[in-house]
Amino acid sequence: MTVTVRFAPSPTGRLHAGNIRTALINYLFARKAGGNFILRLDDTDKERSTEAFARGIEEDVSWLGIEWAQLVHQSDRLARYEAAVERLKEMGRLYPAYETPEELELKRKRQLARGKPPVYDRAALKFSDEDKAKLEQEGRKPHWRFKLEPGDVRWNDLVRGEQHVDASSLSDPVLIRADGTYLYTLPSVVDDIDLGVTHVIRGEDHVANTAPQIQLFEAFGATPPAFGHHNLLVGANGQALSKRDRSLAIEGMRADGIEPLAVTSYAATVGTSDPVAPHASLDELAAAFDFAKLSRAPARFDPRDLRLLNAKLLHMLPFGIVAERLEAMGISGGEPFWEAVGGNLEVLSDAKTWWAVVAGPLDPVIEDAGFCAAAADLLPPEPWDEATWGAWTAAVKAKTGAKGKALFQPLRLALTGQSHGPELKVLLPLIGEGRARARLENKIA
Repeated sequence: MTVTVRFAPSPTGRLHAGNIRTALINYLFARKAGGNFILRLDDTDKERSTEAFARGIEEDVSWLGIEWAQLVHQSDRLARYEAAVERLKEMGRLYPAYETPEELELKRKRQLARGKPPVYDRAALKFSDEDKAKLEQEGRKPHWRFKLEPGDVRWNDLVRGEQHVDASSLSDPVLIRADGTYLYTLPSVVDDIDLGVTHVIRGEDHVANTAPQIQLFEAFGATPPAFGHHNLLVGANGQALSKRDRSLAIEGMRADGIEPLAVTSYAATVGTSDPVAPHASLDELAAAFDFAKLSRAPARFDPRDLRLLNAKLLHMLPFGIVAERLEAMGISGGEPFWEAVGGNLEVLSDAKTWWAVVAGPLDPVIEDAGFCAAAADLLPPEPWDEATWGAWTAAVKAKTGAKGKALFQPLRLALTGQSHGPELKVLLPLIGEGRARARLENKIA
């Protein structure tokens, strides 16, 4: 059996941290098993789904490095769903119900007041054809419910282990709204059957949907896929994630300069028994993936931790990985520059700040003009290497008597305009004698 999974976002908005995690868990599982990952856009909601959001989702998934074997739009498959509906009607498993939302809510409150579970009472099954015709003459349009069979529905969840639900404790789910549009369940099950999906992996908020979906698979004569329900992401303080929070959106992360591998490393390891750490590739993440590592507790997503992880990732990246991007920024310092500054970056665009330090022009910060002038007089001739800084500062110390912070900080401020940064023993040869001398003499260079 070839493992086949799907990630099925609705194009009613852009992807956010919660979506990413589900997509990534599916992808890593399939990649490790040598299987297929399907991107399915659940776009049957014509009012809220847009082509712009659909393109945005494809861009976000691609940016993360996730490759799909197939791209499916549910809006292209409406005829297939209509045929499935007719089949269910012929089997007597799909029936019309005419209660308004207000009437259903009143029923629910009455049941709760009597200490009963708020399960739909199947009153619509008692309607005769004449009753239905009369209701429709009054202007009522039916919604359509899937009739559940009594009995215990069992599945071995990939994350939660053995699960079972008494179907008689559930309301018959609505598959079609009164306006004729489909809810999630019917198109999803039909697609999973037609696409040969073997494993449905999603957030634990979908556990309650599983028993009705298993019965729907069986009604169509299909073997249900394996199900796995992973823990959900919450905010740094345990709050529910907000889709409006820009820092949680892939679009926002990209704009903030976060690396895709930082996002995937964080999303794949947070809330697992593995340490949250940067990984060099999706293959490395896939090799380490195991459902047994997923915690049952909610996983906390903190944008600050993501930014720290992004910095750690940049610090470990070899020059060859970033060379083209640095060149596109106008940075031509090559590998020596990257080796000098890479360990001080939070996002790659920070390299532009240090390129300005190296290549100028830069307005120096002079705290003691006499000290800096003396230091300039002691600059050795080029060529320079990493030993130059130590030899030069030793000479300055001997000449001026300055030591420790009083020696090093004025030189750093004059040479870089910054109070902290990469080691000057590696920066100084890149700055060069001409710029170093000019800056020590309080000239823009």
